[in-house]
Amino acid sequence: MASKKASTSPRRRPGPPATGGRRKSCHFCRDKVDEIDYKNIAQLRRYISEKGKIRSRRITGACRRHQLQVAGAVKRAREMALLPYVAS
Repeated sequence: MASKKASTSPRRRPGPPATGGRRKSCHFCRDKVDEIDYKNIAQLRRYISEKGKIRSRRITGACRRHQLQVAGAVKRAREMALLPYVAS
């Protein structure tokens, strides 16, 4: 008789279990920021990767509303040549 293989969920990846951790809170909500200014380059650089891509909400911890504002501000700053489209 063949031995039964332990059934594992096909959606689960093998390896160590995922650690829960604490959920990131939105910096803008904490500071009660209404609108994000595209001219504040120092603030926007935090939401851009080394390659020049806009980081996702999952990585930045920004809420949906502020992530949309960040993306719009980054795009506006790129158009005004305040931020590069691609990192050099």
